[in-house]
Amino acid sequence: MASRIEPKILKGFRDFLPAAEIARRELVEKIEGSFRSYGFVPIDTPALEYAEILLGKGGGETEKQIYRFRDNGGRDVALRFDLTVPFARFVALHQGELPFPFKRYHIAKVWRGENTQRGRYREFTQCDFDIVGNESPAADFEILLMMRDALAAAGAEVTIHLNHRGLFNRFLSVLEIREKSVDVLRTVDKLAKIGGDETLALLAELAGAEKARMTLEYIGAGNRVREEGKTGAEAFDETLALMTGLSGGASAESERLALLHRFMTDAGMADSVILDPSITRGLDYYTGVVFETFLDALPEIGSVCSGGRYDDLTGLYSGRQITGVGSSIGIDRLVAGLESLGGIRERPGFAELAVICPVEEQGGLYQALARSFRERGISCEVFFEAVPEGKFPRQYMLAEKKGARWCLVPGGDPLKDPLTLRDLSSHRNIEGLSVEDAAALIRNGPDT
Repeated sequence: MASRIEPKILKGFRDFLPAAEIARRELVEKIEGSFRSYGFVPIDTPALEYAEILLGKGGGETEKQIYRFRDNGGRDVALRFDLTVPFARFVALHQGELPFPFKRYHIAKVWRGENTQRGRYREFTQCDFDIVGNESPAADFEILLMMRDALAAAGAEVTIHLNHRGLFNRFLSVLEIREKSVDVLRTVDKLAKIGGDETLALLAELAGAEKARMTLEYIGAGNRVREEGKTGAEAFDETLALMTGLSGGASAESERLALLHRFMTDAGMADSVILDPSITRGLDYYTGVVFETFLDALPEIGSVCSGGRYDDLTGLYSGRQITGVGSSIGIDRLVAGLESLGGIRERPGFAELAVICPVEEQGGLYQALARSFRERGISCEVFFEAVPEGKFPRQYMLAEKKGARWCLVPGGDPLKDPLTLRDLSSHRNIEGLSVEDAAALIRNGPDT
């Protein structure tokens, strides 16, 4: 006899039992509904890509984290580490078939071989939404609106932290370290993780002590303004004025941020966004506005939604440069945060009603009875094994474990005889019902 294989899961990977998976699916459905309300359409791409496709612009830390291997055909392949780079390849390959501006969303699993922590795993679900083929600040603004509305639909109260990489690069040019932009941006992106002292030390290695100090002064402008008690429009305007001055004066980038703030004010969402020059995003492909989103009641869990403008990304795969802006919701981190805040309602099943099976040979009639409830919009499960009179409590307990609120006991002729409905919450039977009466009680409650 062959030895038994121990059932185990790789580190950073998880199974989801029904209660957890139902909660996740319902959350995603709410978010997806928000995307569709803005006219966004779904796409899908392969989990596996040629490694050169994924690493063409990522490099650095990305290369250390991806799952990369040779397939049976000897091809150098890798599992996607996000949904943005595959999307750039998708647009380059199908640009002749797409209407521009093209607005898409994509909800799928991605893989990163990084250290696991609370809300961070090696296999996780991302939820991306992008607008490509339009350079307008209005496209940036619509993504910001979508971020707020999608997360609100999921039950999350959030604040969006906004910045502009181009303005930060102008500041680096003033310091005469523009050529070190990539390394400086990646170092600043680690500020929340490693703290100010270590960030200062790393920046000093890159640019010298004085320029490192000035860089921290720039990225801390927003915090200083808020520490002075400034909020709302006043805080945004004053932070932007400081950033503009330190970056050499008014520019297209500072004007874009000012226009975005006007859009936010006109649309009534200005209180949901703060200007934060410490937000840089670690990936190389961002070129314009960048943003990260934090749960108001649990900011320490990290950003649950982030993104930015990536005007040069598709140029890697196509002679035609196609601009884009987008964002990504980290479903797993969002779920972890909402669970901590009591905002996730887990339930073990979908069925509202369970149909008892008194006589196994009448299984077909019980299914026909169940169909009449399903046609009235009531989810219904039929039990398979016969339960003699007096043994119904076993089935009641099973129905409760599956999350049903009601049990239905058919008569001798399931389709003609009166029905008995069991309210599992009050342990009360309601007898002599028609299908229509029973459905009304389930829909409206027993007191109607």
